[in-house]
Amino acid sequence: MNAIKEARRFIERQPDHPTARVLSRLVLALETSHSFELVTLYELDYDGFQLALDILREWRLDRYYAGKAKLFDLSVQVSEMSQAPAEASPPTAS
Repeated sequence: MNAIKEARRFIERQPDHPTARVLSRLVLALETSHSFELVTLYELDYDGFQLALDILREWRLDRYYAGKAKLFDLSVQVSEMSQAPAEASPPTAS
């Protein structure tokens, strides 16, 4: 199985998992040409780190365009989900 497909499946199954969030941020950075703190990859366990490296390798090859599009869409959704609770919480009294 290729890394992009594997990452998409992992993120779909566990969108709130810290590894899924890091992978989603990595995908967003790759697709939008925004910066990504590489140190974040070192916080992953070995399997997550290896998956991130494999995503980078495949992204570089750019031959899994359809898979990238699905993973990018899912990563946007995860990003929006992680931002929604913070935006929805009421302001604190000062």
